[in-house]
Amino acid sequence: MRQGFSGRAAVAGIGMTALSRASGRTELALAAEAARAALAEAAEATGGAADTPDAILSYHLNDSTPVLYLARELGVTEIGWHNEIYGGGTQSASILADAAMLIDAGLARTVLVYRALNGRSGKRMNALGLKLGEGTEEQFTHPYGMAGPVHQFALAGQRYLYDTGLTERHLYAVVAQSRAHAVRNPRALQRRRLAMSDYKDSPMVASPLRRVDCCQETDGACALVLTRADLAPDAPRVHAVVRGGGPGASTMDRAGDVTRLFSAYVAPPLYEAAGMRPEQIDVALLYDAYSWLVPRQLEDFGLVGRPDLGVMLAAGEIAWNGRHPVNPHGGLLSEGYVHGLNNVAEAVRQLRGTGTNQVAGASVALCTGFGGSYGSAAVLTRA
Repeated sequence: MRQGFSGRAAVAGIGMTALSRASGRTELALAAEAARAALAEAAEATGGAADTPDAILSYHLNDSTPVLYLARELGVTEIGWHNEIYGGGTQSASILADAAMLIDAGLARTVLVYRALNGRSGKRMNALGLKLGEGTEEQFTHPYGMAGPVHQFALAGQRYLYDTGLTERHLYAVVAQSRAHAVRNPRALQRRRLAMSDYKDSPMVASPLRRVDCCQETDGACALVLTRADLAPDAPRVHAVVRGGGPGASTMDRAGDVTRLFSAYVAPPLYEAAGMRPEQIDVALLYDAYSWLVPRQLEDFGLVGRPDLGVMLAAGEIAWNGRHPVNPHGGLLSEGYVHGLNNVAEAVRQLRGTGTNQVAGASVALCTGFGGSYGSAAVLTRA
């Protein structure tokens, strides 16, 4: 999918719950709290014009609350367009396109987008179960150690390190910078700096990935409210969104290169749709489910050339005040894992000028959504 929107849809409100490992609450309660916070912001930004959604969208993996349940909880008596997308991190950027297209088409004026899950205390996504029907092919890779996503992407990551000459020192640099950013983020689950000795002491899950190389398992919810840009003239705009992919890390039996991720496929059409160049990106909100995905995406999106990756990471240039700021809030590795939507929320904060570790003068943000060799990416711009 390739779509440029020319800023006709704006993100007028964001809301998040506290992030935890044991919320003690239902997904519906989490979703309602985040949604109410986002709607309150949108109402303030639009003078009350976007206080009630006429469309609600969400994405999940059978681990959340249905949109109509949330509509009822919010007291929405009349609901227009509503949809639940079955999918994970691939949707965190592309769901912006679904909302923007509804607004562009005149099918909705105010769209509520949310993701809610008890990803640690409830249904966890760190294992693949044996089953019949869809996904049966996983049973043929399971005996070879592919017991879950971390094993699958560890295999691809091992090859990527070999191809690029990157080492554990560079993976540490990614995680350590994420932790350093999260120190100043009151929402973050991990707010302690990480020394190299701590990194090496972290248990190896699947080489080259240690526990700290993997994103958090989190209970929580995040919500966004999108509306017509003329109703929220100061709100960040959805400028372009692309979704796509091909054979790679998530379809290893068909891949010519298991390290080739979604970013290699979506980066060129994204820049074409946005009418932009890589050097115009001020801050990158990258889907950092695993540490090695950061250099891979930096390379694919043209932000850093492969020969320069090692030096750039070691020099801390992905810091909020570095040459290529990445996830100044700590990302999925340190803030928490709301399936990527919390990264989009931070992009909005950065463009408002209210972000964690605010990037000076940020006016263009790149957001990505990961699903292996398929995924999505979005460009948001300051009004």
